Amino acid sequence: MRRQLTFDLPVRPALGRGDFFVSPANALAIAQIDAGTWPAGKLLLIGPEGAGKSHLAQVWATETGAEVLAASDLPDVPSDALAVVVEDADRIAGDLVAETRLFHLHNHVLARGGRLLITASAPPRCWGLALPDLASRMEATAQAAVLPPDDALLSAVLVKLFADRQIAVAPSLIPWLVNRMDRSFAAALRLVAELDARALARGGPVTREIAREVLDLSGRPTP
Repeated sequence: MRRQLTFDLPVRPALGRGDFFVSPANALAIAQIDAGTWPAGKLLLIGPEGAGKSHLAQVWATETGAEVLAASDLPDVPSDALAVVVEDADRIAGDLVAETRLFHLHNHVLARGGRLLITASAPPRCWGLALPDLASRMEATAQAAVLPPDDALLSAVLVKLFADRQIAVAPSLIPWLVNRMDRSFAAALRLVAELDARALARGGPVTREIAREVLDLSGRPTP
């Protein structure tokens, strides 16, 4: 049976609101973003790698027309956008050029009544920023936390990823995978892609045997 690949899942997951599953791990962060009444017009979205920060930020950017920028690649002159997303701000700690650019962007957007959504993996006090003025502004920014996915959320993500690839799997495979895989959205994307590739190579369905092989190869030995 022919299966259509709707998009390149390992590197480009669907990022619409309808593709985002709400659970206790992210419900509060979603509510804070949707409220839009951020103190001083800015919000810091914090969570571990693969928890869905970029997805949430992209949803907000799509709905508001915000410009999305990587903190490590900010322009010398801030854009005139009134809504801006800055991704991975913690990764520029110690880079005075990048820190200065973020400092100017922060002031430029907020001085014009705009809104600024910033993502990071940890609170600002853990970044090690070298620019005191930027550090004080980041530490004064309201925070919303995205927690690692719980079982319900991770199960829903796996079901969606398999469905996007038009792969039918036994319902019992989903909890089996959840109990053995790395607990992140990024790991789910990689796992489903690897399962799909191995099943296609063998010309058969995704089975528990194939899943066991993939997890063993990834360093997650299974009983």
